[in-house]
Amino acid sequence: MTDKKVLFVASEMIPYLPENEVSSLAYENPRMVNDRGGQIRIFMPRFGNINERRHQLHEVIRLSGLNLVINDMDMPLIIKVASIPKERIQVYFIDNEEYFKRKATFSDEDGNLFPDNDERAIFFAKGVVETVKKLNWSPDIIHVHGWMASMLPLYLKKYYADEPLFADSKIVTSVYNKDFDGTLDKQMIEKVKFDGISGDDVGALENPDYSNILRVAIDNSDAVVVASEKIPGDLEEYLKNVDKPVLPYVSIYEFEDAYEQFYETKVLG
Repeated sequence: MTDKKVLFVASEMIPYLPENEVSSLAYENPRMVNDRGGQIRIFMPRFGNINERRHQLHEVIRLSGLNLVINDMDMPLIIKVASIPKERIQVYFIDNEEYFKRKATFSDEDGNLFPDNDERAIFFAKGVVETVKKLNWSPDIIHVHGWMASMLPLYLKKYYADEPLFADSKIVTSVYNKDFDGTLDKQMIEKVKFDGISGDDVGALENPDYSNILRVAIDNSDAVVVASEKIPGDLEEYLKNVDKPVLPYVSIYEFEDAYEQFYETKVLG
């Protein structure tokens, strides 16, 4: 991985949020690339239940201040940053008062998904791309972990199709076990189409449930990693028919060599 640039975009990550399959691998994966000589950047949402004082988050003024248009509304983008000193890793946080101030990640205390999760995912995707553009950092690989990050492949391939910084970037999506029941807002497809993305590219979002959101990510990725031992059956079937490299499940305890080899031979090869 020496000198390869890898951008990690994650819904969740330890130590900022509780440990689960996504947050653990979203930490271990960049740590591995960093240890093996790669250059990394990590982005995640700045959810309101992240303790800013404990983790010493601070705003990066030169990267903040942009307004992103989401469904015809101007939403200010705030960028914060924090470090994981023992790993010499820096993490960028995408923030917005309207979308990320509440003290929870994806659902309220009764377990109901937040009604604006679709807009939060779109804002997160656009915010990551706009910030990487400001950093003028051209990644070789972009690896997506977690469903709230899964709008990124679509937006990179369609909305930012002419952005030269990403012209040679390869997108990898990790598919995890089902993370929520029900669907996001049924108007999600209209909000995506508002950005000039063709309905033909996002037909699956007519019913924006977990599997269909991941299908759109898979369709716009260059390679796929099966990141859970068990994934939804419909996604398992879908992956049998995709014409792109798929890395079968490898446990977090022995993923390092498999992921590095996959990057170098299948993704970049």
